[in-house]
Amino acid sequence: MRNLAGFILIFTLPGLLLAQPDVEEILKRIDQQMVTESSEATATMVITNRRGRETRITSRSWSQGEATSLVEYLSPAREKGVKMLRLDDVLWMYSPQADRVIQISGHMLRQSVSGSDLSYEDMVDNGKLLDIYDAALVGEDVFMDRPCYLLRLRVKEGVKDIAYAQRKVWVDKTRYLPLKEERYAKDGTTLLKNFEIREVMKIGDRWYPKEMYFKDVLAKGQGTRYIVDDIKFGVDIPDFIFTKASLRE
Repeated sequence: MRNLAGFILIFTLPGLLLAQPDVEEILKRIDQQMVTESSEATATMVITNRRGRETRITSRSWSQGEATSLVEYLSPAREKGVKMLRLDDVLWMYSPQADRVIQISGHMLRQSVSGSDLSYEDMVDNGKLLDIYDAALVGEDVFMDRPCYLLRLRVKEGVKDIAYAQRKVWVDKTRYLPLKEERYAKDGTTLLKNFEIREVMKIGDRWYPKEMYFKDVLAKGQGTRYIVDDIKFGVDIPDFIFTKASLRE
């Protein structure tokens, strides 16, 4: 029996080792789904306050690469025409009511957008996890009936000014979408934000979030849903879109 057990161990151990997923490959697969080279989208943001009252904001957005994007509010009337332009680490915001362009940078990027649970950084984030975080596989779990890898991410040495220094991420094993995240401060114990993907869609060979949920744990509201109404990938976008001059157009 001992020999038989040894035989089984010898011939199954390599298979078990091969079955262990490569965490960098998991991050790479997530980035392939979530990070866009260029895109044009319309979306609806539903903000629910602590009394259950909802505010809906619709928007149109364009993105080019990881650090260039423009968001324009379409409704409600009091928000229509507000624009946010991100160029690298600086964000410019235009308010048609005041006819002013203001620069938002540093810690101000972590403030709430329009009373929602999204920060300005959340709103325009398109960075690759693989470039920002070191990852460790800490287990497996099931979320919304989907088997998931459970990863712990820590910001890489030398990477500075990151809103969430650590993340705990539930990654769909077959679609490679981050279905659930707990986003932490640098100490790794102070929870700042919860994130969930509640509905997905498939466009070509790509899985992408249809509805996302954000909850700032320090805010008193009931959370914010962000619904992607329509999105196109690989679109040609005129250079003028990503200029300060376009904000007043």
